[in-house]
Amino acid sequence: MLLEGERLDIVNDDISLIQKEDGMTFGTDALLLAAFVQPCPSGYGIEFGAGSGIVSMLCATRRKLQHITCVEVQECYATLCRRNVALNGLEEKITVWQGDVRQMPQANVPGDAHAVFANPPYMTVESGFEASDKGRNAARHEVYGGIFDFCKGAASKLRWGGRFYVVWRPDRLTDLIVALRENKLEPKKMTFVCAKVGLPPSIVLTEARLGGKPGLITTPTLYLSSPDGTPSKEMQIILDGGPFPY
Repeated sequence: MLLEGERLDIVNDDISLIQKEDGMTFGTDALLLAAFVQPCPSGYGIEFGAGSGIVSMLCATRRKLQHITCVEVQECYATLCRRNVALNGLEEKITVWQGDVRQMPQANVPGDAHAVFANPPYMTVESGFEASDKGRNAARHEVYGGIFDFCKGAASKLRWGGRFYVVWRPDRLTDLIVALRENKLEPKKMTFVCAKVGLPPSIVLTEARLGGKPGLITTPTLYLSSPDGTPSKEMQIILDGGPFPY
C-alpha cells in the first residue's frame, strides 16, 4: 500500500520501487554504483546510506553478494527500504539496520565484509541550497557525516583486502583520496563519467582496498550518451544489467 506522497515505479531488473515523490529518487548515480560493484557471489556486503534500498536490491538480484546489510540513518528511509525489500521478496538476502555511519566502529552491524559500497552526500553543509525535503537535503549534504566518516566506517567493517566502492564528484576528489588513505583504504581503480563527449566529468567511481598496496588504474572514460543522444554502447550494457564495461 502506498502512503501519501509516494509512487510505485518498475525500474531496472523489474524491481518494484516505492519512492517518495519529494525525496531522493532512483537515478544514474545509483545505477552506476550497482554496476561498479564487482561480483562476490558467496560474499557479504554493506551499503551505507541505503535510502530506498535500490542499489542493494540491484546487487542482490544480480547475485553479486550472498547477503547485504543496508545502513540508513533516517527512520523514514529505513522503513521505506524495509518495505521495498519485502515488496521484492528479498528479505533473506537483505537486512536493514537503522543507524548512523559515524557509529559504525561500535555499531552492532556484522563486520568482516567483502565489500562496502556507498553513494555519500557530496556537498558540505555550508554549500549549495537547502532542499525543502529533509531526506533529500541529508542525501545531498553532509548532515550525518562526511566522506571521512564514510571511509572510516567502511574500514571498520571490511575484512583485510575487502573493497570499498564509492560514487563521488570530481570537484571533491582530493577530499576522497585523502579520506581513503587516512583510513588505510588504497584507491585501486577509478572511472570518470561524462554525460557525453566534450563535457567535463560529472561523476567519478572509485574502488579502494583495505590494506592494498599503492597502484591506481584509471579506466577509459565512461560516456553516458552517444553523439546522437542515445545511450552509449557501454551505458547500454549497464542499462541491460550486464557487467561493468571497464
